[in-house]
Amino acid sequence: MSQRIKRINELLRREVSEQMRRYYRADTAAITISEVDCSADLRNARIYYSVLGDDAQIEEAKKLLRKIGKDIRQRVSKHVILKYFPRFDYIYDPSLERGAGINDILDQLDAENEGQ
Repeated sequence: MSQRIKRINELLRREVSEQMRRYYRADTAAITISEVDCSADLRNARIYYSVLGDDAQIEEAKKLLRKIGKDIRQRVSKHVILKYFPRFDYIYDPSLERGAGINDILDQLDAENEGQ
């Protein structure tokens, strides 16, 4: 991946997060944009998000992003000027949830080792 694509990915991640915070704060408080993966031709961008909560909240976030995704893309395109602005695909990213689970397991192991 080129440096330019990396910079665009980071710029889009920050700007999508900012627009969600600015205009949809109450609805998107539990949603975190973890990564953006833009194609080399800048036609498509996969936006990975994670959600704090259970399966019902994950499904609710999915519906919300499907509903407001077009508006977020339009708002971001006003701040980020590219020759071709990518189409956004929102994809749930369970990696933060898995990381929290691993941290819990490590904490339990530490507690057991201290008890011995």
